[in-house]
Amino acid sequence: MADAVLSKRPLPVIVTSLVLIATGAGGLAFHLSDFGAQPFQFEVVWISLVRLLAIVSGVYMLRASNWARWLSMAWIGFHVIISVFHSWFQVGVHILVFSAFAYFLFRPQTSEYFREKNLSHR
Repeated sequence: MADAVLSKRPLPVIVTSLVLIATGAGGLAFHLSDFGAQPFQFEVVWISLVRLLAIVSGVYMLRASNWARWLSMAWIGFHVIISVFHSWFQVGVHILVFSAFAYFLFRPQTSEYFREKNLSHR
């Protein structure tokens, strides 16, 4: 049953997951050089954890874990909030991405993909 679910993975899940994985990995690679900075900056740890959350949510959405879909929404929602402290352009971009995530990840076909995985484990 799990193989049947994975073979029916919706394209929006694949694209969103790959965007999260690439964004998280790219950001993590970029910030790894900050770990050698003197003095040590604790915000680098927090930024790295946020990047890891993107990777985790992307990987587990590919595995049809419903919690990962919600984690991805929380992740982009967090970015909407922190972008308020930057420019209005960043706020607009993050709201647009948040809206796209919500639209694509909560469509009926996509919701069915996550629901089938949960039903197969009962």
